[in-house]
Amino acid sequence: MNANHVSIRVIHPSPLPPYEQIRAQLADLISVGRLQEGDRLPPVRQLASDLGLANNTVVRAYRELEAAGLVRSRRGSGTQVIAPAPATDVKAKLQEHANSYAAAARQLSATDEQALAAIRHALASIDTA
Repeated sequence: MNANHVSIRVIHPSPLPPYEQIRAQLADLISVGRLQEGDRLPPVRQLASDLGLANNTVVRAYRELEAAGLVRSRRGSGTQVIAPAPATDVKAKLQEHANSYAAAARQLSATDEQALAAIRHALASIDTA
C-alpha cells in the first residue's frame, strides 16, 4: 500500500494470518499518527490486489479495525480513520513484532545470524528508500 506514504507488507510464511498482519500494521500506523483521523484507507480491491490477497482477507482486517473503533467503513465512501488508537509503549510494540518475526524465522529454520542480518538489511533498505 502506498497511501499517505505508508507501506503495508504481508509475509506469507509468517505464523500470523495475512488479515492479522494487515490489521496490526494499520493499527500501529494509526497509533503513531502516520494515519490520522479523516485519512482514507485504500479500497479493499486495490489493497488486496497490491498485496496479492483475496478481497475477503482485507475485508476481515478492516472489520477488525472497525470493531476496535479505529475506522469506519461506509458503502460508497470507503474506509476512513475515525480515532487514534491509545498511545502504546514503543518497547512493548517492538517486542510484539520481534516475537512474530522470531517465530517466522524459526519456522523457516533460519539461524540467529540470518534473522538478524535480514532485520539489518530491512532497516537499511527503509533508510535508503
